[in-house]
Amino acid sequence: MVTSATSLGRSGLHDWVIQRVSAVVLAAYVIYLTGFVLSAESMSFNLWHSLFAQTWFKIFSLLAIASLCFHAWIGLWIVSTDYIKPTAIRLVFQVLVILLCFAFLIWGAQIIWSV
Repeated sequence: MVTSATSLGRSGLHDWVIQRVSAVVLAAYVIYLTGFVLSAESMSFNLWHSLFAQTWFKIFSLLAIASLCFHAWIGLWIVSTDYIKPTAIRLVFQVLVILLCFAFLIWGAQIIWSV
């Protein structure tokens, strides 16, 4: 069994499952937001604020951001292992992606929970 210290799951199957589950969460989030926007008579700050002020939607949004980070990390890890052959450059790229994903996750949580 081939493993890598920088992969998210313990194996390719785990990464595949994480990516598929994260895609379903993202699809559900986009479908809900699309339905919300299309069903609203007029969009206003108060309408958005009331949506994002609800705890269940904050959790759903945070789950969507985490799913986006996991999905992006696995996708970029696969691309980097396939196309970036020098190990040092690949490792630097992967560390930068991890740091960016973590920063976006923290930043998103801060924004969502400040509403």
